[in-house]
Amino acid sequence: MSKSDQSIFERFSNWATKFTGSSYAFIGATIIVVLWAVTGPVFKYSETWQLVINTGTTIITFLMVFLIQKAQNKDSKAIQIKLNELIAANEKASNRIVDIEDLTEKELDQLHCYYEKLADFAEEDDDIHSSHSIDAAQRNQDHKDRIFRKKHEEWLLEQQQKKESI
Repeated sequence: MSKSDQSIFERFSNWATKFTGSSYAFIGATIIVVLWAVTGPVFKYSETWQLVINTGTTIITFLMVFLIQKAQNKDSKAIQIKLNELIAANEKASNRIVDIEDLTEKELDQLHCYYEKLADFAEEDDDIHSSHSIDAAQRNQDHKDRIFRKKHEEWLLEQQQKKESI
């Protein structure tokens, strides 16, 4: 996506996320707190003096919660897309796992129990190199391979017939 395709808010939030996570932002915040603390005697540690730092930090914290959540949402979405691509590209992976983040909490709990059970089976094996999920994946892969080869042979025949008809 080019910079011109991004909204002003998107560009600002990207910049703010990068800046607030930088050393410069931390140093700047530290300097502000030190300056505030040094001015304490000048303002006789008044309630107004205390209110300045309390109000400032509260406002910044409030805004940062939304900025951090936006950055987390974007990162999470990018990671999910990358994981989905890896699952889709791997012949042995189950495509049913793609986009499971859209499942309900109850459905995720059911999947979690399933994988816990697989882990229990794997722990029971004497041989650490064998696993029920690998066996199942191999059977699944063999099935996929048979189907692919059959469809590929059909496609080759179709291509050959097209050439002969020309």
